[in-house]
Amino acid sequence: MTTQPTNATPETTMSRRNFLSLGLGALGLMGLLQTGVMTVQFLGPRRVDGEFGGVVQAGLVESFPSGSVTEFPDGRFFLVRLADGGFLAVYRRCTHLGCAVSWQAAENRFACPCHGSNFDQEGDVENPPAPRALDTFAITIVDGNVIVDTAEPRQRDAFDATQVVYPPGA
Repeated sequence: MTTQPTNATPETTMSRRNFLSLGLGALGLMGLLQTGVMTVQFLGPRRVDGEFGGVVQAGLVESFPSGSVTEFPDGRFFLVRLADGGFLAVYRRCTHLGCAVSWQAAENRFACPCHGSNFDQEGDVENPPAPRALDTFAITIVDGNVIVDTAEPRQRDAFDATQVVYPPGA
C-alpha cells in the first residue's frame, strides 16, 4: 500500500450559487443603506441660507427707513425698523393657532386672517385670541448688513426694549 503526501490543502473555491447569493446580498444591503440615508435626509430639517431655517441676509441698514416693516416671504418673517432706529425680526406665525399674519400698513398692525388676532408693530397682542406676542428671530448687524437667523424662533410674552437690536454707533 502506497500513501500519498499529506500536504494537500482544503478546497477554497466558491461555488457559483454561493457567489451569486453573496453578491445579491451585498447589493441588497447597499440599497437598504442608501434608502435609509435618503429617508433620514428627507425627514431632517432643511437649512438653506436665505430661506426659513437658515441665515437671511436682509440688506444694508440704510435700506430700511425708520418706522418701516419689510416682509421676507422666504424667511417667513417681517423686519421691523422702529422709529428709534432699532430692528426687530418678527415671525409671521400667529401665536394662537399658527396662521400666517400679514402686515396691514394702512392700520399699522399685523393681522391674523384666521381668528382675528391683531398685533402692533412690535408684535404685541392688541386683539385676542392670541395668548402672547409674536415670536422673534435673532438679529446681528455686521459691517452695516442686517442678518437674521431663522433657525430658532424666540418665544416672548410681550415686547421688551431688550429685544431690539441697534446698529453700532446708533
